[in-house]
Amino acid sequence: MLPTNRSIMIDHLKKQRLLAHIDELARNDCLLAFSGGADSALVLALLANAVKNSGKRLFAIYIRTALMPVRDESFAQKMAQSLDVSYEVLTVNEWEEPAIIRNGPDRCYHCKRKLFMTLREKALALGVEQVIDGTNHDDLQSYRPGLKAIEELRILSPLAHCEMMKKDVRAYLGQLGLEVAKRPSSPCLATRIPYGTALELPLLHQIEAAEHYLISLGCYNVRVRLHGDVARIEVDEKDMSVVMAHRHQILERFNALGFLYVSLDLKGFRSGSLDEKIVQA
Repeated sequence: MLPTNRSIMIDHLKKQRLLAHIDELARNDCLLAFSGGADSALVLALLANAVKNSGKRLFAIYIRTALMPVRDESFAQKMAQSLDVSYEVLTVNEWEEPAIIRNGPDRCYHCKRKLFMTLREKALALGVEQVIDGTNHDDLQSYRPGLKAIEELRILSPLAHCEMMKKDVRAYLGQLGLEVAKRPSSPCLATRIPYGTALELPLLHQIEAAEHYLISLGCYNVRVRLHGDVARIEVDEKDMSVVMAHRHQILERFNALGFLYVSLDLKGFRSGSLDEKIVQA
């Protein structure tokens, strides 16, 4: 049985609807795109519990790509092992797809299609029909071109189907006593580079190292957006004082990584800030 914490409350009807939907999915074998993030972690935990009763197979597949932070992989593996779920890592090379490297506004569509085509092929080899992901209801309200690819490939999204928002997901994970409830979101590193600026591996490594340094200082939500020679730091308002207190060390570290100028965005952290022009257009 999964551990519970009754002090954390979520919408009872949403919870019951999600559990019923998960039980329905667990009547057949399932392959889950498992990133180690909060959304797919909740789906994995619930499916792992449900398949124990149904006797069906569950596969958690982590996609290793150059666009995802390296730190996520070890966490994903540990969680899958703790739930006694079959876990496998597949490597995908986005550099084979010019449409991804060009980094146009539709980059996410091409990237998601490549990733989930890989998962569809893996599912076919395993004899599994259902491929599932962790898209939540909030994602449907954002600029997410990748959702079109998910729909085209008939990927199932139980959280979105049951109108589970990110706050619901974190509350439920907390109720289950899972550590991932407190982990910040860790999206694709390409989201730090403005559309139209071609993706390059050295830039991605530079950004990841810079974010890792800010996290080591105690910042929670961290994004380092790249604008030519400028690193634009986004952190939560409460962590701006941390950045200012360590500004000399941050400047030294960022300069060593190759950033010529370093700025702190006074609007603070917000997911998808580079999509604001597109959303407002």
